[in-house]
Amino acid sequence: MNSCGCIDCTHIAIVAPHKNDPNFPEHVYVNRKNYHSINVQLVCDSNLKILNVNSKFPGSCHDSHIWRQSPVSDFMETVHRRNRNNVFFLFGDSGYPTRPWLLTPINNARNLGEERFNDRLCSIRSVIERCNAVLKNRFRCLLRYRTLHYSPSMAGKITNACCVLHNLCIANRVPEVEEPHPVKPDYGMYALNQLNFLRPSANVDLAAARALQQHIINTHFT
Repeated sequence: MNSCGCIDCTHIAIVAPHKNDPNFPEHVYVNRKNYHSINVQLVCDSNLKILNVNSKFPGSCHDSHIWRQSPVSDFMETVHRRNRNNVFFLFGDSGYPTRPWLLTPINNARNLGEERFNDRLCSIRSVIERCNAVLKNRFRCLLRYRTLHYSPSMAGKITNACCVLHNLCIANRVPEVEEPHPVKPDYGMYALNQLNFLRPSANVDLAAARALQQHIINTHFT
């Protein structure tokens, strides 16, 4: 089994688009915390290198919707189906659908093994929260109270550029910026009801994912 990285979304504050803008309707950029933003999907590795960024979606979009529309989702599924004997997966939070290529916490853990699995997954996932914090502390225009005064598309381009520069900092071992005001982690929108996101093959994929979770629990946490 091989972990490819961790995935999560983070909100980048923007000024409200014009209410009559046909390309960027103002209301779809209002997120659950009632400010305007783009919801940016990040995938990173254990060294905080950003492997993928998707800055195209408005703040009202659920993390799982962005994931389903993401080329990363299609890529991970394709890799899984072509390499069933060699499992590759990402780690995500409860806002994502559980799949053999995307492991998430077990909702309502029933025993010690499941609790240990969740604790370990949470520990592993802390890397994406740290990546987000380092990114925003390096490029403080991305912080919640700085607010990008640009169109959503330009805000997405600025975010993408910051991610590229962040990776250059990682590659060249540039020291991290100290955190005078630590970035608060965003723990996802809410636990996803897996049954609401089923397509014809999803029942099989969900069962396979749960079997993989159980195999990991039996092998490492019992």
